[in-house]
Amino acid sequence: MWFIASLIKKRNDVADVAWGLGFVLMTWASYVLSDDSGVRGILVGILVSVWGLRLSWHIHTRNKGKAEDYRYLAWRKEWGQWFYIRTYFQVYLLQGLFLFLIVLPVLLINKSAGVQLGILDFVGIVVWLVGFYFEAVGDAQLARFIKNPENKGKLMQSGLWAYTRHPNYFGEVTQWLGIWLVALSVPSGVLAIISPITITFLILKVSGIPMLEKKMAEHSDFADYKRRVSVLIPLLSKK
Repeated sequence: MWFIASLIKKRNDVADVAWGLGFVLMTWASYVLSDDSGVRGILVGILVSVWGLRLSWHIHTRNKGKAEDYRYLAWRKEWGQWFYIRTYFQVYLLQGLFLFLIVLPVLLINKSAGVQLGILDFVGIVVWLVGFYFEAVGDAQLARFIKNPENKGKLMQSGLWAYTRHPNYFGEVTQWLGIWLVALSVPSGVLAIISPITITFLILKVSGIPMLEKKMAEHSDFADYKRRVSVLIPLLSKK
Protein backbone atom coordinates (compact mmCIF):
# COMPACT_ATOMS: atom_id res chain seq x y z
CA MET A 1 0.00 0.00 0.00
CA TRP A 2 2.73 2.45 0.96
CA PHE A 3 4.74 1.56 -2.14
CA ILE A 4 1.70 2.48 -4.27
CA ALA A 5 1.37 5.70 -2.27
CA SER A 6 5.01 6.50 -3.05
CA LEU A 7 4.34 6.05 -6.77
CA ILE A 8 1.32 8.35 -6.61
CA LYS A 9 3.09 11.04 -4.57
CA LYS A 10 6.37 10.51 -6.48
CA ARG A 11 8.38 10.49 -3.26
CA ASN A 12 9.66 7.53 -1.29
CA ASP A 13 10.05 9.24 2.05
CA VAL A 14 6.45 8.20 2.76
CA ALA A 15 8.18 5.02 3.93
CA ASP A 16 9.56 6.99 6.87
CA VAL A 17 6.06 8.11 7.86
CA ALA A 18 4.81 4.53 7.50
CA TRP A 19 7.56 3.18 9.79
CA GLY A 20 6.02 4.24 13.10
CA LEU A 21 2.47 3.56 11.96
CA GLY A 22 3.41 0.00 11.01
CA PHE A 23 4.46 -0.75 14.59
CA VAL A 24 1.23 0.64 15.98
CA LEU A 25 -0.81 -1.49 13.55
CA MET A 26 1.08 -4.72 14.30
CA THR A 27 0.98 -4.10 18.04
CA TRP A 28 -2.78 -3.69 18.30
CA ALA A 29 -3.54 -6.36 15.69
CA SER A 30 -1.57 -8.89 17.73
CA TYR A 31 -3.31 -7.71 20.90
CA VAL A 32 -6.77 -8.14 19.40
CA LEU A 33 -5.87 -11.61 18.10
CA SER A 34 -4.41 -12.73 21.42
CA ASP A 35 -6.39 -14.74 23.95
CA ASP A 36 -5.42 -12.78 27.04
CA SER A 37 -2.31 -10.59 27.14
CA GLY A 38 -3.79 -8.59 29.98
CA VAL A 39 -2.44 -5.37 31.45
CA ARG A 40 1.04 -5.92 30.06
CA GLY A 41 -0.32 -6.07 26.51
CA ILE A 42 -2.21 -2.82 27.01
CA LEU A 43 0.88 -1.26 28.58
CA VAL A 44 3.21 -1.98 25.67
CA GLY A 45 0.43 -1.10 23.24
CA ILE A 46 0.28 2.39 24.75
CA LEU A 47 4.08 2.76 24.75
CA VAL A 48 4.42 1.70 21.11
CA SER A 49 1.48 3.88 20.07
CA VAL A 50 2.91 6.98 21.76
CA TRP A 51 6.30 6.36 20.15
CA GLY A 52 5.00 5.41 16.68
CA LEU A 53 2.36 8.12 16.32
CA ARG A 54 4.68 10.87 17.56
CA LEU A 55 7.46 9.75 15.22
CA SER A 56 5.19 9.51 12.17
CA TRP A 57 3.66 12.91 12.84
CA HIS A 58 7.09 14.47 13.38
CA ILE A 59 8.41 13.09 10.09
CA HIS A 60 5.23 14.12 8.24
CA THR A 61 5.40 17.71 9.47
CA ARG A 62 9.17 17.84 8.86
CA ASN A 63 8.81 16.71 5.23
CA LYS A 64 5.63 18.62 4.40
CA GLY A 65 6.17 21.18 1.66
CA LYS A 66 9.79 20.16 1.14
CA ALA A 67 11.61 18.14 -1.51
CA GLU A 68 11.98 14.39 -1.11
CA ASP A 69 14.42 13.33 1.61
CA TYR A 70 18.05 13.55 0.43
CA ARG A 71 18.62 9.80 0.93
CA TYR A 72 15.92 8.83 -1.56
CA LEU A 73 17.00 11.55 -3.99
CA ALA A 74 20.52 10.10 -3.92
CA TRP A 75 19.16 6.60 -4.56
CA ARG A 76 17.12 7.85 -7.52
CA LYS A 77 20.35 8.96 -9.17
CA GLU A 78 22.42 5.98 -8.01
CA TRP A 79 19.92 3.23 -8.96
CA GLY A 80 18.78 4.76 -12.24
CA GLN A 81 16.33 2.58 -14.21
CA TRP A 82 16.28 0.02 -11.40
CA PHE A 83 15.11 2.57 -8.84
CA TYR A 84 11.49 1.41 -8.48
CA ILE A 85 12.33 -2.31 -8.39
CA ARG A 86 15.10 -1.81 -5.85
CA THR A 87 12.90 0.53 -3.84
CA TYR A 88 10.14 -2.10 -3.60
CA PHE A 89 12.48 -4.83 -2.37
CA GLN A 90 15.20 -2.84 -0.61
CA VAL A 91 13.01 -0.26 1.11
CA TYR A 92 9.46 -1.54 1.55
CA LEU A 93 9.82 -5.34 1.82
CA LEU A 94 13.05 -5.11 3.79
CA GLN A 95 11.49 -2.52 6.08
CA GLY A 96 8.68 -4.97 6.75
CA LEU A 97 11.19 -7.64 7.79
CA PHE A 98 13.01 -5.28 10.14
CA LEU A 99 9.69 -4.11 11.56
CA PHE A 100 8.80 -7.71 12.44
CA LEU A 101 12.15 -8.31 14.17
CA ILE A 102 11.94 -5.10 16.17
CA VAL A 103 8.31 -5.56 17.26
CA LEU A 104 8.97 -9.17 18.34
CA PRO A 105 8.93 -8.40 22.12
CA VAL A 106 5.41 -7.00 21.73
CA LEU A 107 4.25 -10.06 19.79
CA LEU A 108 5.60 -12.36 22.51
CA ILE A 109 3.92 -10.31 25.21
CA ASN A 110 0.57 -10.45 23.42
CA LYS A 111 1.00 -14.18 22.81
CA SER A 112 1.33 -14.89 26.54
CA ALA A 113 -1.39 -15.02 29.13
CA GLY A 114 -1.54 -11.86 31.20
CA VAL A 115 0.22 -12.14 34.55
CA GLN A 116 0.81 -9.62 37.31
CA LEU A 117 3.29 -6.84 36.57
CA GLY A 118 6.69 -7.18 38.24
CA ILE A 119 9.92 -5.27 38.78
CA LEU A 120 11.15 -5.87 35.21
CA ASP A 121 8.03 -4.20 33.84
CA PHE A 122 8.64 -1.07 35.88
CA VAL A 123 12.35 -1.00 35.02
CA GLY A 124 11.41 -1.34 31.35
CA ILE A 125 8.96 1.55 31.61
CA VAL A 126 11.60 3.80 33.21
CA VAL A 127 14.12 2.91 30.49
CA TRP A 128 11.46 3.58 27.83
CA LEU A 129 10.68 6.99 29.36
CA VAL A 130 14.37 7.95 29.24
CA GLY A 131 14.46 6.97 25.58
CA PHE A 132 11.27 8.84 24.77
CA TYR A 133 12.66 11.98 26.42
CA PHE A 134 15.83 11.87 24.33
CA GLU A 135 14.01 11.20 21.06
CA ALA A 136 11.15 13.68 21.50
CA VAL A 137 13.20 16.49 23.05
CA GLY A 138 16.09 15.94 20.63
CA ASP A 139 13.73 16.18 17.64
CA ALA A 140 12.06 19.30 19.07
CA GLN A 141 15.39 21.02 19.74
CA LEU A 142 16.61 20.31 16.22
CA ALA A 143 13.34 21.49 14.67
CA ARG A 144 13.55 24.83 16.54
CA PHE A 145 17.21 25.20 15.58
CA ILE A 146 16.49 24.66 11.88
CA LYS A 147 13.53 27.07 11.88
CA ASN A 148 15.70 29.90 13.23
CA PRO A 149 17.11 31.79 10.19
CA GLU A 150 20.14 32.81 12.26
CA ASN A 151 21.23 29.16 12.29
CA LYS A 152 21.28 28.73 8.50
CA GLY A 153 24.42 26.81 7.52
CA LYS A 154 25.23 26.00 11.16
CA LEU A 155 25.53 22.61 12.86
CA MET A 156 23.28 21.79 15.82
CA GLN A 157 25.54 21.38 18.88
CA SER A 158 23.46 22.55 21.85
CA GLY A 159 20.89 21.01 24.18
CA LEU A 160 20.94 17.21 24.12
CA TRP A 161 23.07 17.48 20.97
CA ALA A 162 25.96 18.62 23.16
CA TYR A 163 26.09 15.17 24.80
CA THR A 164 25.41 12.89 21.84
CA ARG A 165 25.53 13.60 18.12
CA HIS A 166 22.26 11.70 17.72
CA PRO A 167 20.01 12.01 20.81
CA ASN A 168 16.92 11.02 18.80
CA TYR A 169 18.55 7.79 17.65
CA PHE A 170 19.77 7.06 21.17
CA GLY A 171 16.20 7.55 22.31
CA GLU A 172 14.80 5.14 19.74
CA VAL A 173 17.26 2.39 20.68
CA THR A 174 16.60 2.94 24.39
CA GLN A 175 12.82 2.75 24.00
CA TRP A 176 13.03 -0.65 22.33
CA LEU A 177 15.47 -1.80 25.00
CA GLY A 178 12.84 -0.82 27.57
CA ILE A 179 10.11 -2.79 25.79
CA TRP A 180 12.41 -5.82 25.63
CA LEU A 181 12.91 -5.57 29.41
CA VAL A 182 9.12 -5.72 29.80
CA ALA A 183 9.08 -8.82 27.56
CA LEU A 184 11.50 -10.62 29.91
CA SER A 185 8.49 -11.31 32.16
CA VAL A 186 6.87 -13.60 29.57
CA PRO A 187 7.96 -17.03 28.24
CA SER A 188 10.78 -16.84 25.66
CA GLY A 189 10.96 -13.07 26.15
CA VAL A 190 14.74 -13.22 26.37
CA LEU A 191 14.84 -14.27 22.70
CA ALA A 192 13.37 -10.90 21.77
CA ILE A 193 16.81 -9.37 22.41
CA ILE A 194 16.93 -9.43 18.60
CA SER A 195 14.72 -6.33 18.76
CA PRO A 196 17.13 -3.82 20.38
CA ILE A 197 20.03 -5.48 18.56
CA THR A 198 18.32 -4.98 15.18
CA ILE A 199 17.38 -1.33 15.72
CA THR A 200 20.87 -0.57 17.08
CA PHE A 201 22.50 -2.21 14.06
CA LEU A 202 20.28 -0.32 11.61
CA ILE A 203 20.98 3.01 13.27
CA LEU A 204 24.71 2.52 13.78
CA LYS A 205 25.62 0.74 10.55
CA VAL A 206 22.91 1.08 7.88
CA SER A 207 20.42 3.88 7.23
CA GLY A 208 20.73 5.96 10.37
CA ILE A 209 23.98 7.49 11.55
CA PRO A 210 26.25 6.64 8.54
CA MET A 211 24.05 8.45 6.00
CA LEU A 212 23.28 11.38 8.28
CA GLU A 213 26.90 11.96 9.24
CA LYS A 214 27.91 12.11 5.58
CA LYS A 215 25.55 15.07 5.31
CA MET A 216 26.74 16.57 8.60
CA ALA A 217 30.34 16.35 7.34
CA GLU A 218 29.52 19.14 4.89
CA HIS A 219 29.80 21.55 7.83
CA SER A 220 33.31 22.88 8.46
CA ASP A 221 33.02 22.39 12.24
CA PHE A 222 31.80 18.79 12.06
CA ALA A 223 35.29 17.31 12.55
CA ASP A 224 35.66 19.17 15.86
CA TYR A 225 32.10 18.28 16.88
CA LYS A 226 32.77 14.62 16.06
CA ARG A 227 35.95 14.66 18.13
CA ARG A 228 34.24 16.20 21.18
CA VAL A 229 30.82 14.55 21.28
CA SER A 230 29.83 10.88 21.60
CA VAL A 231 28.24 9.33 18.54
CA LEU A 232 25.26 7.72 20.33
CA ILE A 233 25.45 7.24 24.10
CA PRO A 234 25.19 10.59 25.93
CA LEU A 235 28.48 11.57 27.54
CA LEU A 236 30.09 14.78 28.76
CA SER A 237 31.71 16.65 25.88
CA LYS A 238 35.48 16.40 25.55
CA LYS A 239 37.40 19.66 25.73
